Amino acid sequence: MQSTCYKIMILFGLMALTPRLAAQPIPEDFRRITDSLISKSPKTYQEFNDALRLYQQDTVLMLYFARQSQIHDFQDGLAYSHNQLGDQLQYISAYDRAIQQHEKALEAARKATNLELRIISMNRLGEAHLQMESIKNSYDSFHEALNMAQAISEPPEVILTEKNKALTGIGDIYNLLRQWNLAIEYYEDSLKDAILTGNLEGQAINYQRIADCYEALDKLDPAMQYYEKSQEVNRILGSRRIDIVNQMGKAHVLTHQNQPEKALQLLESILSDTEALGDQDVRSSIYIQFGWIFSKLGELKTAKSNLHKGLAIAESIPLFSNIYQANLWLHDVFKAEGDYENALASFEKAISARNTFSNDPNRRYVIETISNAEAEKREIQIEMLAKENELVNMKLRRNRTTLLVGALLLVLFTLILYILYRQFQLNSEKKVLTLEQSMLRSQMNPHFLFNSLNSIKLYIINNEQKNAVHYLNKFSKLVRKILEASSLKEIPLQEELETVELYMNIENIRFNNEIDFAVAIDPAINTSLIKIPSLILQPFLENALWHGLSSKEGEKIIRVEVKQAGRGYIEIGIRDNGIGRMASERLKESRVLKRKSVGIAITKERLANFSKDFHNNYDVYMEDLFGPGGVPAGTQVTLRIPTV
Repeated sequence: MQSTCYKIMILFGLMALTPRLAAQPIPEDFRRITDSLISKSPKTYQEFNDALRLYQQDTVLMLYFARQSQIHDFQDGLAYSHNQLGDQLQYISAYDRAIQQHEKALEAARKATNLELRIISMNRLGEAHLQMESIKNSYDSFHEALNMAQAISEPPEVILTEKNKALTGIGDIYNLLRQWNLAIEYYEDSLKDAILTGNLEGQAINYQRIADCYEALDKLDPAMQYYEKSQEVNRILGSRRIDIVNQMGKAHVLTHQNQPEKALQLLESILSDTEALGDQDVRSSIYIQFGWIFSKLGELKTAKSNLHKGLAIAESIPLFSNIYQANLWLHDVFKAEGDYENALASFEKAISARNTFSNDPNRRYVIETISNAEAEKREIQIEMLAKENELVNMKLRRNRTTLLVGALLLVLFTLILYILYRQFQLNSEKKVLTLEQSMLRSQMNPHFLFNSLNSIKLYIINNEQKNAVHYLNKFSKLVRKILEASSLKEIPLQEELETVELYMNIENIRFNNEIDFAVAIDPAINTSLIKIPSLILQPFLENALWHGLSSKEGEKIIRVEVKQAGRGYIEIGIRDNGIGRMASERLKESRVLKRKSVGIAITKERLANFSKDFHNNYDVYMEDLFGPGGVPAGTQVTLRIPTV
């Protein structure tokens, strides 16, 4: 009752625009919002909605906004306000007055050249005309809205929603004209878009409309399934109208399934909500449905009462489809009572009402319009396909050219990379060769050769033939090993240690066998399997001999120790008990002839080059050893060589 009174107030407010505006003061905050909107002149429906969402149902405020928009020639605002007023009039089933408001909105939107508001206005007109069952006008409005929406290449969410409404509206027209399969096609198209855009209202309504069509086609199980889908979506949406219409639809299906008692219980559970909703179309429909169910139960008097109640509401609007249905079922009731006169009269009224909306001119117009639209659509599709084909050919030609140029560039790039790589390889090989030559020169040092041969000569002079032959064998074997190793990048650690021992044996001749030299190897290490750069230890031993021990008095010791140094490394330590590096440097400075030693520097470069093929890098540490009181006690050289 409260809702009905509110609607009557809306209607009177719209019928008496000037007096109401003069009589009721406009709140200051709404005046400020109006002034702000007119000042900013927004163009989109969403901007208006954000600012006026709380005031849309207040017809007095919407009338004020319309008047101010007209005074300031703000056509966008005028279009929005007239559409809102039209929506309120549709809500109270004043469809003829709603059409007037939507037509004013459309005129304002055209003046403002606002495509978005034009589409919205056309859809609202289509809905109002459809409620009055003016098929031609409704179809024209929906069709124009749909064409405008589809012409937008990247439509915003509002336009996508309006496109859904236009598709649903055209489906409703087919539904009304009993073209249910065609209606389902449009509902399904609209449903797809609604699902893609997350439009819950569009989803719930289209599920509901598809269910209506399946029921009309006597496909009751699919109909019930679609009503359930609509209900499921509406649980999130929370629309009271959609819920009521779904329950009515389910009751209709239950009646067809010979479960009238169940259907009656369902309708009775939503009757109070239907009255509170106040939608005259829905009110008329539920009473007509009550009458049909009671007739199925044989309660003819109650059936007539409800059918007459629903018919009266439908005739007051008028709703011709409801008038048709009420009279058709009244005919059945009168016939069951034996009142053939009233049965005939009701039947004639039903046929007259059906002819109002489902007549041949309406059908022919819609079918002709559809045919023209389909032909135009096919022509557009053919043109689009031709353009797409041309674009595809252009892309193919461009892709071929791009592929050819790309292939040439790739070949050129690969060639450049190969040349650079070969250059790098040649440089590396040259560097390695240079290092090997330098290494060989350092190993075959003229001083070393001369001194070794002199030592052997001394044995010969002193008639020590056995020693001479012994050391000559060692010398020749050492020279052969040096020459063989110089051609290899890496050799087993075992061979390197054998070469070192030969070298130390020969050098020891010049020290009168004073040097105590020994090699200690960790039992866990297999020296025949570990590879190291060839002839890498000799420079460090030479350093220990000539810079550490040559100037030392007394016991002279050199120790070589090989051990595992964690995962991926071996560690080779060379320790002497010589005079230490500091004392050696002082002696070197005091000499007149200074000998420049490059063997260690070459060895470090060779170690760096060797380590490139491994995950780990090499390390060389040199430290001075000290005894009690800080007295120099020799030098320790440690090489960490990668094995992984």
